[in-house]
Amino acid sequence: MPRTKPPFRADHVGSLLRSAPVKDARTRRHNGEISAAQVKAVEDAEIRKVIARQEECGLKLATDGEFRRSWWHFDFLCGLDGVELKQIDHGIQFAGVQTRAERPDIVGRIGFSGHPMIEHYRFLAANTRVTPKMTIPSPTLLHFRFGRESISRTLYPDLDVFFDDLAKTYAGAVQAFYQSGCRYLQFDDTIWAFLCSEKERAQSRQRGDNPDELPEKYARMINQALAAKPADMTITTHICRGNFRSTWISEGGYEPVAETLFGKLDYDGYFLEYDTERAGGFEPLRFVPKGHKQIVLGLVSSKTGALESRDDLRRRIDEASKFVAPEQLCLSPQCGFASTEEGNVLSEDEQWAKLAMIVELTNEVWG
Repeated sequence: MPRTKPPFRADHVGSLLRSAPVKDARTRRHNGEISAAQVKAVEDAEIRKVIARQEECGLKLATDGEFRRSWWHFDFLCGLDGVELKQIDHGIQFAGVQTRAERPDIVGRIGFSGHPMIEHYRFLAANTRVTPKMTIPSPTLLHFRFGRESISRTLYPDLDVFFDDLAKTYAGAVQAFYQSGCRYLQFDDTIWAFLCSEKERAQSRQRGDNPDELPEKYARMINQALAAKPADMTITTHICRGNFRSTWISEGGYEPVAETLFGKLDYDGYFLEYDTERAGGFEPLRFVPKGHKQIVLGLVSSKTGALESRDDLRRRIDEASKFVAPEQLCLSPQCGFASTEEGNVLSEDEQWAKLAMIVELTNEVWG
């Protein structure tokens, strides 16, 4: 049961460990030693290499590794009309470590009038022989984490108007990527997992939101954006519990959001973190409708270098098959290898070994 359209039996979330030349060029640019154009030239060369490496692994897709980004989400969000990156007092708290103290603030009406990542996609597509995959953050990221604190009350006294504008903005992004040739797009999203965490739900209430109402609001907003998707375009989502320097934020299984997430959202596929007990069991997958929706099991950790046991992975695929038909299952790492430019705590060799193992195992399991 091989798949000829995305998501593929062997897939990956998107980001890859930044190579030494990219890191060095970023540092030299920060120090004023080289120009932005020189950084781009290094990125171009290194992205070509990382695309070739994905093809050599046997993957049927390739990303640019998010090599041109600092953050997995802020770089895209701050390229939208009305959004500006602001310095704040403290970063996002992960398990034992904080991110840089930055956030995207809403300073104007949200809109999409073009974006640098359209060109990033075009470069990727021009340099790969397999399916080019583009990743962008979900629209939920502009609300949940910072809430009202980052959204101008003058511009948006009514949050429903904000959500409507955000849906239209993402519909514009979907159309722009499609017109540029993109047929495989992914909305990366931590929020659905955060809504499964009692700690994160409590913090949501402290910000003045009602986490019980958010799933329906978010589903409506996302589906408005997905309505712009032509029939020959695949849009998936990746659900994450946090990924920064091999640490995480939230814990909890998918049960609290499963019925809405799988049954009411119009995604074609779901990349689900399943590498540790933090994600719970496979039982919530019973809400996945029979048919074309694909569940990409994130059973391989991107946080550690140790290679998983193939027998253990086969056993867990079999367990998931009790709730979702085998033809609706795929395999990937649980997250990207470098959601921010700092990257996770493993080597490039370990990263590529994991991707190669995923390809080999899926060929054995699905043919």
